[in-house]
Amino acid sequence: MLSSALRTWSTLPFSSRNLRRLRLNPCHSSRPFSVNMSAHTQPIEHIVLFKVKDGLDSSKVNDMLNGLNGLNSLDQVLHLTAGPILRNRSSSTFTHLLHSRYPSKEDLSIYSAHPAHMNVVKQFVLPICDDIMAVDWVADALQGPLVPSPGSALRVTFLKLKENLGDEVKGQILEVIAGMREKLGPNVQLTVGDNFSPARAKGFSIASIAIFPGPNELEAAASDKEMVELQKEKVREHLESVIVVDYVVPPPKTASL
Repeated sequence: MLSSALRTWSTLPFSSRNLRRLRLNPCHSSRPFSVNMSAHTQPIEHIVLFKVKDGLDSSKVNDMLNGLNGLNSLDQVLHLTAGPILRNRSSSTFTHLLHSRYPSKEDLSIYSAHPAHMNVVKQFVLPICDDIMAVDWVADALQGPLVPSPGSALRVTFLKLKENLGDEVKGQILEVIAGMREKLGPNVQLTVGDNFSPARAKGFSIASIAIFPGPNELEAAASDKEMVELQKEKVREHLESVIVVDYVVPPPKTASL
C-alpha cells in the first residue's frame, strides 16, 4: 500500500493584524476573496481528517459540516473549508477533510480553544466520528491566493518516517517535496512543512498540500509518471507509511438574509 500511495503523491510583509483586516469570509461574499501572498508570508496550515461512522443519517454529517464551515467567521481564521474527501489514494479510511489557515501558531491555538470551536467539536463532530487526526505546519514561502477558489482540487499528503532518522534526513525529504513547485508549474500552489502538533498526528511528521485549479489538473499531474517516479525514489527508503487524499473545495453557501 505504501508504494501505491507514493505513486499518487505528488514582497508584501503581511502582519497578523494586516491579514485580519484584509480577511473577508467567503461564505458571506458575492465573489471569491483572494490575497496574493508574497514569498515571505508564512501562515499556518491546519488539516483535519475525519472518519464518520458507517450508516449515519446524512443530516448528522451535514450538521457537522455546517458547524465546521461556520467557524470561518472567527477572527483568527484566514480560510476554512470542510467537506467530503473526493478520493483516498492510500490505505486510509477517512471520509471528510477540513483545511484552514491562520496568521500564526498563536491564532491557531486561540481558534482551537474558542468556545464556538469547542461546541462544534463536542456537539457535532465527536458523536459521529470513529477516527480523527490533525496535522499543522508553517506554510513556508506561500505564494498565490490565500483562499483557494471553489472548485480547486487539493492533494494532501502525510508522511510517517521510519524511526531514528535524523533531522538531516527529514530536511532532505522536505527539500525534495518543496522542489516539486517548479515541476508543478505556476498554477499550482504547494506548501510543505514539519508537523508541530505531534499529539494529534498519529506519528505523521511531514505534510504537504498541493492546490490545483481543478480536478482535471490534479489528475494530469498524478499521471505524470516521470515526475512521480523521481519523487518516489528519493524518499521511499525513509518512509514507514503514507496518507494521500484528494479534496475539492465546495462552493460557498449563500448567507441567509
